[in-house]
Amino acid sequence: MAATAQASKCRIAIVGGGIAGLSAAWALEKARRANPETGQEIEYALYEAGPRLGGVIASETIDGCVVEGGPDSFLTEKPAAAQLCRELGIGDQLLPSNDAQRKTYILVRNRLVPLPDGLMFMVPTRLVPTALTPLFSWSTKLRMAREYLFPPAPVGHDESVADMTRRHFGQETVDRLVSPLLSGVYGGDASELSVRAVLPRMVQMEQQHRSLTRAMLAARKKAPHPTQPASRSLFTTLRGGMSQMVDAIAAQLLPGAVHLETPVHAITGVEKLVRGLPSAHAGWTVETAFEKKLCHGVILALPAWSTAGLLRFIDHPLSEALAGVSYSSSITVTLGYDSSDLAKLPPGFGFLVPTVENRAMLACTFVHTKFAGRVPPDKGLLRCFLGGSGNDRLLDESNETLTRMVLQDLDEILDLRAKPTFVRIHRSRHAMAQYGVGHLERIHLVRDRVAALPGLALAGNAYHGIGVPDCIRTGEEAAKAVLEFLAKQPAAACAH
Repeated sequence: MAATAQASKCRIAIVGGGIAGLSAAWALEKARRANPETGQEIEYALYEAGPRLGGVIASETIDGCVVEGGPDSFLTEKPAAAQLCRELGIGDQLLPSNDAQRKTYILVRNRLVPLPDGLMFMVPTRLVPTALTPLFSWSTKLRMAREYLFPPAPVGHDESVADMTRRHFGQETVDRLVSPLLSGVYGGDASELSVRAVLPRMVQMEQQHRSLTRAMLAARKKAPHPTQPASRSLFTTLRGGMSQMVDAIAAQLLPGAVHLETPVHAITGVEKLVRGLPSAHAGWTVETAFEKKLCHGVILALPAWSTAGLLRFIDHPLSEALAGVSYSSSITVTLGYDSSDLAKLPPGFGFLVPTVENRAMLACTFVHTKFAGRVPPDKGLLRCFLGGSGNDRLLDESNETLTRMVLQDLDEILDLRAKPTFVRIHRSRHAMAQYGVGHLERIHLVRDRVAALPGLALAGNAYHGIGVPDCIRTGEEAAKAVLEFLAKQPAAACAH
């Protein structure tokens, strides 16, 4: 098809420079490169309120050790992140977790107890390891055995993960297993998180089989038996840190497209005038301290509460729904050691700390074991987590106080008294979205309201997944939605 005489220019604003916003920008950049002769020229601008890109993703190297302030990896089974890295030309930097040494412990009465073999999240699938583990009392083990024969009936409404677990396996399973696991992933409270949003597969299994144990065994039986051990690791990271992904995207974007330290104060819908009267949607004005820019599409890649503020006068029900998404905060305390000081650590990736243990620490990762090559051979790296749901007060503690709390826990749990060679503390305030009971209904409302706002799309961890691949996927989907909307508009619509 011949190119039009003069290409129309479609301007798209991306608000938020975390990985979701960056993924949206990269999707727009790919579309710009791929369609030079379609008659529709794409121009985009990314606005970030802070001094750097990446959001919670923050990597640095200290004494040869890669230190992560935010996520240290992503789930390999979710393809969006690895695919993005390959597109950006950094596929050779992907690093699998060292799964040959993968073992996770739970702290029980100041003792590290390994998760038993065959445990699929909260569902036991192997009799002997479950019977022998000191993780659960005999009464809980009997409850688990009975669940196979006398499962509870499914409920017809959303409930918390804790409620579902309690119905099947009892309160001790909530306290010692489910709560620390979810705290490690979401920084949240199992009694608040929606089982339909967080564990949809478990809900489906219960509806089909009633017994989760029976359902999990049936799923394992149907799964193909590999002729050799699976080569795909559970986690994947980047050799030089997760920020390599951020830097690689930024290097591909149009010069001048990224505006740091430029918060967006307001967005406003603009109507096209025909004979002096409002006729149709003509775009959006995006207002910063430096300019008001007319855009044909807007992607809001922000926390839900920030998005709610920008949409307050545009769609109040949508704003209210977004404001109802709660968030938790997190603190990472990373400590470097000489490897000789960590010689007595148990083998494995680290441990989780249930809330009932009454400790400041939520979890600890043995980074030098989890990933090969990110720490020099003569060094060791421990990454400790604090905060989580209901513990925002810790964000205001001094670095000295946080370090002292962590060192005390490490002393009492690991008998580790050595002084670290360095300590690095990162605080992430209101960073992790919490999918509370009723979350899916809330997001359905959000989706329907956004669909009625021409050229607007949302991205981020508030909707369908909080991990890095989920955020990348939402950014890509937001860019696609805006481009598809603009493609349906008359060419003149993007000419003003």
